[in-house]
Amino acid sequence: MQLEDFDYDLPEKLIAQVPLEKRDASRLLVLDKNTGEITHRKFPDILDYMEEGDTLVLNDTKVLPARLIGTKEKTGAMIEVLLLKDVQEDTWECLTRPAKRVHVGTIITFGNGELKAECIEEKEEGIRKYRLIYDGILLEILEKLGTMPLPPYIHKKLTDQSRYQTVYAKNIGSSAAPTAGLHFTEELLNQIKKKGVNVTYITLHVGLGTFRPVQEENILDHKMHTEYYEMNQSTADLLKKTKKEGKKIIAVGTTTVRTLETIMMKYHELKACQGNTDIFIYPGYQFQVVDYLITNFHLPKSTLIMLVSALAGRENILNAYREAVKEKYRFFSFGDSMLIKFDRNE
Repeated sequence: MQLEDFDYDLPEKLIAQVPLEKRDASRLLVLDKNTGEITHRKFPDILDYMEEGDTLVLNDTKVLPARLIGTKEKTGAMIEVLLLKDVQEDTWECLTRPAKRVHVGTIITFGNGELKAECIEEKEEGIRKYRLIYDGILLEILEKLGTMPLPPYIHKKLTDQSRYQTVYAKNIGSSAAPTAGLHFTEELLNQIKKKGVNVTYITLHVGLGTFRPVQEENILDHKMHTEYYEMNQSTADLLKKTKKEGKKIIAVGTTTVRTLETIMMKYHELKACQGNTDIFIYPGYQFQVVDYLITNFHLPKSTLIMLVSALAGRENILNAYREAVKEKYRFFSFGDSMLIKFDRNE
């Protein structure tokens, strides 16, 4: 499969730059995998596609205000640092711009010196490893000095930082939001529960891969990033019960899909576990856990559009995206939503 197979035309004006005033006011494009039929709805209509006994699975990761702007201690040159991975206590791997100005021994100062970062290792693709120097609690310092690491296609400043966070965000550690979940409100989640639908959570911390484009023409040559995930026993038991009773597992977002499918691939069962995943899902993959998927519209030529193409079929997805463009849906992180549904018996 070639990279060009997952391309589509998108007018720049359809890339959502700010979130809607109300989280659940977004539109919902419903794609039936079996028939290719497309239906246009509103996001709260998601309730119509859930039945008592189904289980909705959400990623409860919380985004770190990880984007920091500082200056080199000796020259005063401005450096942007994005915290990506907590390697060990006060040692982080970070995406650095411009990385060519940062070498081992470079010290970057943030704020009025409340935080400093000393480069201790140079890695590829703009990654540097830093030792962080500070007094107090790191999270409190980041909340003061850092901002949300918005994707590069968003050019407008986010006035309310909480809007790049799901309402159920709990476990801090992501470099980007699991954006399919941004549409949910507490009220909508309560309505889903009242319908008899189970709501449960996994955690996957979104990492560098969110910012890394696919560059290989043959997608099979692409190397996936690794991301940390975990699932507890109660969620594992609930998912097994859902499967046993013949009900649907509805995943919210590609991060949830990657976690559930990774666990089943590794252990051949759904069990409490934690680890790192570099699973690459593209057409031809046979899904073992996920039935329905709630997701946003993804970038052309991205691993995410490959994943949804694996679930719904590449032609179905590209046709749905063409329809979304025609109907002027809002795209990407702050954009509208899609539900991929299908009947396994057909």
